[in-house]
Amino acid sequence: MYKPLADEIRPKTLDDVVGQQHILGPNGMLRRIVESGQIPNMIFYGPSGTGKTTVARIIAEKTNRTLRKLNATTAGIADIKQIIAELDTLLTPGGVLLYLDEIQYFNKKQQQSLLEFIEDGRITLIASTTENPYFCVFGAVLSRSTVFEFKPVGARDAQKAVERAVTLLNERRSLPLCFEEGVSASVAAACGGDVRKAMNAVELLFSAAPEGGTVTLDDARAITQRSAMRYDRDGDEHFDCLSALMKSLRGSDPDAAMHYLARLLEAGDLIGACRRILCSASEDIGLAYPQAVGVVKACVDSALQLGLPEARLPLAEACLFLATLPKSNSACMAIDAAIADLRAGHVGSIPRELQNVHADGAGFEREQGYLYPHNFPGHWVKQQYLPDELKDRRYYEYGDNKTEQAARRYWEEIKK
Repeated sequence: MYKPLADEIRPKTLDDVVGQQHILGPNGMLRRIVESGQIPNMIFYGPSGTGKTTVARIIAEKTNRTLRKLNATTAGIADIKQIIAELDTLLTPGGVLLYLDEIQYFNKKQQQSLLEFIEDGRITLIASTTENPYFCVFGAVLSRSTVFEFKPVGARDAQKAVERAVTLLNERRSLPLCFEEGVSASVAAACGGDVRKAMNAVELLFSAAPEGGTVTLDDARAITQRSAMRYDRDGDEHFDCLSALMKSLRGSDPDAAMHYLARLLEAGDLIGACRRILCSASEDIGLAYPQAVGVVKACVDSALQLGLPEARLPLAEACLFLATLPKSNSACMAIDAAIADLRAGHVGSIPRELQNVHADGAGFEREQGYLYPHNFPGHWVKQQYLPDELKDRRYYEYGDNKTEQAARRYWEEIKK
């Protein structure tokens, strides 16, 4: 019976697991917990192919508990009830260690059905998820569990798994395959931190090569093309990539901006990229170069009209433009401060001289007292515009860029 290489080569001990040194290294917290034998309820969070299932299996073998596995994409309440029925019987003398894969697909009721049993210890839950557990796991389950984050496996660590797989498969051949220099490194780098992808690539390379043949770099590139892309349209990767793009623009790093823009466009997320770029023009460049909004809007309009792949050109232009411009968040800080006052209840009445001249209705009009600035030198006259409660409030602080400092000097001279 066929068994996938990724499953066949699955590590049997924590020392064989590649990557995750932050939790499985010599002083890693998860390693110390496993070695203690006192296994708490845990949630493993991270992208696929990073060792979550493998580590859960290793933990199960180190305990005296009966392992039960469910996948939330196919399991339901009936499956949970069947496990509960086994508790306190000869089938589960030491209790149950339940490995629940993809817990995010269980609804609130399904997750709640486990509460009583993980609370009293009859079930030890190890759940895995590729989505943020603080969003997708029911709060009561989350509060009774410890979250461990699994990170994408680095290329150097993934290469160890690739080489181990090559050795195993070559041992089964009468004439082993030869690998061009750099093939293993290429496969490891192209897997995007997903060891399962790397194992699948190795298996395909062996399937396509004749006995005693040679696997070339071109073969490796052909089998792994675009596989390093890790992206989900409405999950963490989506929002992380958008956040990284905007922070790169704000941080004036044109190279990083190009990288994250490329990731978004390769995933086909044209709208997300456009929104972040438009936002950055006002939030991060702002009054340091007010014309940026118009330039970026023109680039975004061009991109949307062109569509992919040509849209990459005006968007690259917009990103490089924003990344290399002077920065100011004075407009963002000003409006946020004003909104904060409103939400705190600091409103006040609009001064009479600023109210609509017809506000009192026909036949009952009062003198407004409004002073028309254009009738005064410099088109300015001292006058209260804020409500009495806020008359001394200052929301806007001039940025330290050339444009805003020139405006500050102009108004200081006028208002003398």
